[in-house]
Amino acid sequence: MAEQIKFTEEEVGKINQLRQEVSNVFTQLGQLAIEKKRRIDEVEQIEKQLLDSHSKLVNQEKELFESLNEKYGDGNYDPATNVFTPVEKTEETVTDEQK
Repeated sequence: MAEQIKFTEEEVGKINQLRQEVSNVFTQLGQLAIEKKRRIDEVEQIEKQLLDSHSKLVNQEKELFESLNEKYGDGNYDPATNVFTPVEKTEETVTDEQK
């Protein structure tokens, strides 16, 4: 059997210090992974809320313009002047001869 060799206290201290530093890095990596997931989840939740809000606003806009179109007809709105200019309708009458 081979003769056993005992490490010096300094060597054992370096080994223990290295093991502790590796353990600390692994702990920090785990904490970082958890924090990263939490933040990603939080950002995704905020994004979902904003997308839902956007969809609701698009629907409100659609409903508003549909009601304004019913009330005032087709036209153009200038937000700088708050003026609505209706589109002039040209009525074409079709006679029996043209049918």
